[in-house]
Amino acid sequence: MNRVLVTGAAGQLGHDVVAVATSRGDTVLAVDQVDLDITQREQVHEAIAEWRPDVIINCAAMTAVDRCESESEKAFAVNEHAVRWIAEACDAIDARLVHLSTDYVFDGTKTAPYVETDAPNPQSVYGASKLAGEKAALELGSNAVVVRTAWVCGANGSNMVRTVQRLVAKGNDLAFVSDQVGCPTFTADLAPALFTLVDDRHSGVFHLTNQGAVSWHGFVREIVRELGSDPDTVRAITTAELVPPRPAKRPANSVLANKAWCDAGYEPLRDFRLPLHELLAR
Repeated sequence: MNRVLVTGAAGQLGHDVVAVATSRGDTVLAVDQVDLDITQREQVHEAIAEWRPDVIINCAAMTAVDRCESESEKAFAVNEHAVRWIAEACDAIDARLVHLSTDYVFDGTKTAPYVETDAPNPQSVYGASKLAGEKAALELGSNAVVVRTAWVCGANGSNMVRTVQRLVAKGNDLAFVSDQVGCPTFTADLAPALFTLVDDRHSGVFHLTNQGAVSWHGFVREIVRELGSDPDTVRAITTAELVPPRPAKRPANSVLANKAWCDAGYEPLRDFRLPLHELLAR
């Protein structure tokens, strides 16, 4: 049983991480921005020194990809500097850190899935700030694991599943890009996997996504099918056709090979269609 501090606990992943930790019998402190401003070094050090967790799972991030382009200072404050303050505080009490990162650290030009050892080359402020956060976390050495994931969906918070549900209910026209490919990842599967890495004391970089590479267009078709509507009503467009154009550049290929996870002897996370079905059945 661990003392687990979860930052970003009100977010969709944070919510499920807290639920998993609680179900395991861990002692959990769940904090969000209103409880702890992780961009303030003194606050972070004081809180962690006082509570003395064994493990910190950092789900907090500025994930508004386009807003990061116009608010780069805030993006780096949350996605890099805050991670450094958390890592420093972990080091002071010998706590372990699990830090969540993103497919956006890659440029998306590779024709095959990205493995953990591929060289990052972010094309957006969001990606650059998250890569900087990875480096800050990994300075902890064997006490830190960075988990890159992608296209996250859960029962809580805003995500593509929620968006499509709303659009279908309103009878809106559906048009989604077919030239961006990735692996949808469901928090119901991702959250327990994080604790596997904690329990087995892994460190370094891991890619963790559900299986099944698909375009946004293809993913939305699956959501629409699960909702009992006609997937053929979903129109395919290109990124260049988006109106208005998005400020931040998206990687065309966001597929993350979960090589380190599989090399460690673990079964890949399920095909994304299974947790999608379970989520919508709820």
